[in-house]
Amino acid sequence: MKSSLIILGVFAVGVVVGYARVTPEFVVRAELSLYALYLLVFLVGVGIGGGGKAAEVFRTISLRMALVPLSVIVGTFLGVALLAGVVPGLGIRESLAVGAGFGYYSLSSVIILKLHGETLAAVALLSNIFREIVTFTTAPIFARHLFKLAPISVGGATTMDTTLPIVTRFTGKEYAMICVFNGIVLTLSVPLLVPLILSF
Repeated sequence: MKSSLIILGVFAVGVVVGYARVTPEFVVRAELSLYALYLLVFLVGVGIGGGGKAAEVFRTISLRMALVPLSVIVGTFLGVALLAGVVPGLGIRESLAVGAGFGYYSLSSVIILKLHGETLAAVALLSNIFREIVTFTTAPIFARHLFKLAPISVGGATTMDTTLPIVTRFTGKEYAMICVFNGIVLTLSVPLLVPLILSF
């Protein structure tokens, strides 16, 4: 949760600095955000491939494990489709693009900034941070009163890193591999699904 609050704080400072127009011109150029996106995608790949978790997880894939991220994708899209139009100015396409962040706020918001604009990128950042915070606060409730996969579904892409400790604490260590696999698949899907949705 601390990392989410830090990101929110940095975002708020960025908004204030941008509003005050005290940043140099090169900082707000579109090319800079594109290079930042390339670097971020590269670091995601390095993190997944270099951590050693990916090879271990993919060796233990079962049908049950494979269905978890697929269910999260379908459930997320159904949820945001039902809520489309609740926020003024957000249609079904924009809502699906925000939902396709699956909790990965940094990557999805940068992609959306490049392909759509600042407003939707800010919505994506805040909604995906909120998803992570909800996972931290509801994991014990969902694991105890619903079913063990519920907090994994809520966590989305974050279950491979930031929310992994809290989720496995209440679901059990036997769900750790499912958490990591779910996070890896959803993380890899973000740079594919977000541009695809916004291309329509």
